[in-house]
Amino acid sequence: MADKTYILAIDQGTTSTRAMVFDHSGSVVSVDQVEHEQIFPKAGWVEHNGIEIWENTRKVIGGALSKANLNSKNIAAVGITNQRETAMVWDKNTGEPVYNAIVWQDTRTQKIVDKLAGDAGPDKYKETVGLPLATYFSGPKVMWILENVEGAREKAEAGDLLFGNTDTWVLWNLTGGAENDGVHVTDVTNASRTMLMDLETLSWDESIASDMGIPMSMLPEIKSSSEVYGECKPGVLNGTPVAGILGDQQAATFGQACLEKGTAKNTYGTGNFMLLNTGEEKVPSENGLLTTVCYKIGDQKPVYALEGSIAVTGSLVQWVRDNLKMIKDASEIEELAASVDDNGGAYFVPAFSGLFAPHWRSDARGALVGLTRYVNRGHIARAVLEATAFQTREVLDAMNADSGVPLTELKVDGGMVVNETLMQFQADILGVDVVRPKVAETTALGAAYAAGLAVGYWENDEDITNNWGEDKRWTPNMDDDERERLYRNWKKAVTKTLDWVDDDVDSD
Repeated sequence: MADKTYILAIDQGTTSTRAMVFDHSGSVVSVDQVEHEQIFPKAGWVEHNGIEIWENTRKVIGGALSKANLNSKNIAAVGITNQRETAMVWDKNTGEPVYNAIVWQDTRTQKIVDKLAGDAGPDKYKETVGLPLATYFSGPKVMWILENVEGAREKAEAGDLLFGNTDTWVLWNLTGGAENDGVHVTDVTNASRTMLMDLETLSWDESIASDMGIPMSMLPEIKSSSEVYGECKPGVLNGTPVAGILGDQQAATFGQACLEKGTAKNTYGTGNFMLLNTGEEKVPSENGLLTTVCYKIGDQKPVYALEGSIAVTGSLVQWVRDNLKMIKDASEIEELAASVDDNGGAYFVPAFSGLFAPHWRSDARGALVGLTRYVNRGHIARAVLEATAFQTREVLDAMNADSGVPLTELKVDGGMVVNETLMQFQADILGVDVVRPKVAETTALGAAYAAGLAVGYWENDEDITNNWGEDKRWTPNMDDDERERLYRNWKKAVTKTLDWVDDDVDSD
């Protein structure tokens, strides 16, 4: 094992795919990243090209290895982390997707979701799967593909189609694909986001799959988050074990060393995702959160979490850049926001694909409210950043209510945590310290940890906890009256976005 001194993590995200090489201290040795196309065929539809994602995965693996002058002999194991709920369906004989990947943000399945809910309502399966019926999750997306893609239903019934979130798609291709008998596996964290897995037994629920018309033969085998699933073949990593899979938000929780019950992290990416470790107990939410699997290491008991998912945060900054052309680069938003002292009375609720936690309102649409002639570009930029912090406050309030234990600090990670203006406002509006770790890319790190634990590269949780280090801490410095005034206005702004989509607007 002497020369196998590194772990490689593949982070297949919503906007890009990257490969990162980590050493034993959890430090980044090299990284390579490629963006992929965001496909919007209709309003509310979001797709990715599965073939492009796999080609990009191969590119970034080669790129990360060559930047560090490494080859497969230096890599002890590969870990995968991924955008969850993004559904891929492909032909196991050809390796060809039958349709583009339908992305987690996509809302085309609303009618399917309503039909499944029937008289029972959106909580029909919640006791079993921990999730409300919503367009967010994978199961209804698979149902849509089988009902709308010509020939898909027949192929599925014949046992020729496979389904997976992008972790499964990448793993299947890494381990040989159609030509070399690729491994068709997912882990408990990804399975818990399909609406098809029983949270108690960690196995597929046949009755729910039947309700959705999904043949059991399509579903990947569910394994733990940390074990050897198979070996890479062929390619530059030939013979290297793939030994860790965690959905991106669970991976970030693991990478942040939130391994004790009651610890929480918030990831600032395309959307925002806050997870609270609830230990070996599944805590049902009364306040609009999701009950999910946090991780399962080998044959140890599963650890559960409460999650608050926010659809649009970092992608709002991208929207301001690409659609409004107010800035040329995402990093410019901070300088623009810092050019004013406050939001000038403007509030931006980015309900572009409805509102996720804690509202779960697919009928909501984005709104910029409170405008006067006084408001300028700086105020709008500030409202854009503040939207992320306000949405996070809503989720934190729900977590405190569900868990009964108020959080005392929040660990943060992801691309937006370099924005110091946002982080200070986040601490101010929450009224608790916000803490950034030394390695901000905790998603890939979490996948690396899961893979490394499986092959003995790291021994135990203690190694992971010891690697975690604090980079910066923001402490609230806003008085209570001002905090509550701003938050009250935000909540008022949210009410203006609801009931926007009428029944006569055909979402198909």
